Amino acid sequence: MSRAFCIPGIIFLLCALVLSLIVSISLPFLTEIDFVRVHFGQGVVTSGQGMTQLRFGIWAPCYFTNDGVKSCFSAHHGYSVSVANQAKTASIIVGGSWTRGLAVHPVATAVTFIAFLMSFSTHHLVTLMASLVSFLAAALTLIAFAIDIALYAFVHHEIKKLPDVSGKTKTSVAFWMTFVQLILLLLAGCTVCFGRRKDRLSGASSYPMSSYSKPGFFSRFRRGKN
Repeated sequence: MSRAFCIPGIIFLLCALVLSLIVSISLPFLTEIDFVRVHFGQGVVTSGQGMTQLRFGIWAPCYFTNDGVKSCFSAHHGYSVSVANQAKTASIIVGGSWTRGLAVHPVATAVTFIAFLMSFSTHHLVTLMASLVSFLAAALTLIAFAIDIALYAFVHHEIKKLPDVSGKTKTSVAFWMTFVQLILLLLAGCTVCFGRRKDRLSGASSYPMSSYSKPGFFSRFRRGKN
């Protein structure tokens, strides 16, 4: 593959892989890496405790109590969160159907890793596969990002339904890291693809051309003199 395209493509894939890996770990293992974050005033409880902040990760949610102590649920796939107002006259549930789809992120990470390994090859077929796998990783990341948006929209809508609760729902770090990852994967796929095409064109133009010239009229007389 053309060297001018090979190095940027590898760099794009490496950056996307690092971002995707961090996002895939997320809460409860990395406290600051979450998708949706809700800031509360007073008057909201979960698991029987008052809280000021609720964060949604891939594997578990975490919340901060009124005295600033962080607590996280046990890590598992497709968790549920229940939130009620202080008087416990109303409550909302963010069910597993809204968090189960977040597992697409680790799948996108695995596919990105495969594309990253393939990008080091100089074989034309492997570089073509690296480009296609990069686009596949981008498609999975797009699906994951759509799931993130759906989770944010649902949490924002449900928190507004709680009476006497002032909650502000925001997208958080992992949400925007996923967006950047999507752009990097698209750039990587295009870069690897263009690099392969340029390499093929340069290889085609390097074949020697046979030179043939039609003998002239006077060449007949030269052969006749011998």
